[in-house]
Amino acid sequence: MLRTLAIAFLSLALVSCQSTQAPRSAPSQAGPVLLPPPGVASGAYGDLPGWSGVSLMDSVQAFQRSCTKLQARPKNAELSAKATWAGQVGEWLPACAAMARVRDEAGARAAYQSLFTPIEALSPDGNSRFTGYFEPTYEARRTPVPPFTEPVPAVPADLIPNGASPLQRLPDGRTRPYPSREEISRAGVTPIAYAHPSDVFFLQIQGSGRLTFPDGSTTRAVYAAHNGHKFKSTANWLIETGRITRGQASMQGIRAWMDRAGPAEARLAMNQNPRYVFFRAEPEGDPTLGPVGAQGVPLTPLASMAVDTDIQPLGMPMFVETSAPGLGGHWSGLLISQDTGGAIKGAVRGDLYFGTGTDAGSRAGTMNAPGRLWVLLPRAVADRLLRNMMVSEAPGLGDPPAAP
Repeated sequence: MLRTLAIAFLSLALVSCQSTQAPRSAPSQAGPVLLPPPGVASGAYGDLPGWSGVSLMDSVQAFQRSCTKLQARPKNAELSAKATWAGQVGEWLPACAAMARVRDEAGARAAYQSLFTPIEALSPDGNSRFTGYFEPTYEARRTPVPPFTEPVPAVPADLIPNGASPLQRLPDGRTRPYPSREEISRAGVTPIAYAHPSDVFFLQIQGSGRLTFPDGSTTRAVYAAHNGHKFKSTANWLIETGRITRGQASMQGIRAWMDRAGPAEARLAMNQNPRYVFFRAEPEGDPTLGPVGAQGVPLTPLASMAVDTDIQPLGMPMFVETSAPGLGGHWSGLLISQDTGGAIKGAVRGDLYFGTGTDAGSRAGTMNAPGRLWVLLPRAVADRLLRNMMVSEAPGLGDPPAAP
């Protein structure tokens, strides 16, 4: 599973932008996902900000990739065990079949409007946040050659998967919690390649990347496991110790400080984050697509989004209104929930995948803004959901009678 981390998790100096329309807070209700109460209009695409001008074909292709995962599941399975309001797999398959026949933008718009009902997701505290992430590209070598001396670590043979708390098997057969970054770095690891030390550090924060070699070949370094230690911000430590200012707390600013500080000081800074990520090497495949996300399908630039899977299912179309300099200011778009990450928490929370390389990284780094989010549900699922909400809110069903 690709472990995504919003760039905001790394940097304290991201640009904060305001959406053109402030997100609404939800009324107090039970349940993790708070959708509009009875009486709130749904299904009106004209109410989606910028809907008529949004490009849709990338999201159609991304949705079709998600459908390959749905089609392999039992029809009576819930789309999500935690978000049962999203219905069963079988209720989504007609939409999958119909979207597979879409060939152009006009057909995409007609298909979405006929197949899905948009319903705005609301947050109980009114909070919303949209950030961005990308797949970095780093120069690498097959053997250590200065300055490419840091191993891109493969999963070690002594690591025992144990949920969020992996174990280390010792030579005598005993086990213990897996060591910290500092301990792992001292002991050494098995490499899949070698890169600049700071590049490997940022690759571990980002969770995946492409490694390019002098012969022109490219390999994907894909997230495989971590050591179970809690992520701690190196940027915060650098600011608190006076090594950098808040204005320098970007990926580029921290990399520049590491280059100035030298290897020993840079290693000290890296070790402030005890979490250590391991990778597996995979062929590049289609260079226009990103790494494989949590749903098991390749990510599509600005058509894939990481969400909180405790609240939102994977494989769902979502309409987002937000803003960022890297998106040209105010922006609306349709994305498919295909990834997740430890920093992605909340009902109106998304991490937009921007693509691969330096330009994508620069654009993603500007993304840190509030916004609004609509889930697009198959019409039958949406009708049932809204009908059930109306029944649960109706008087005489357990609520105390209204005062005369």
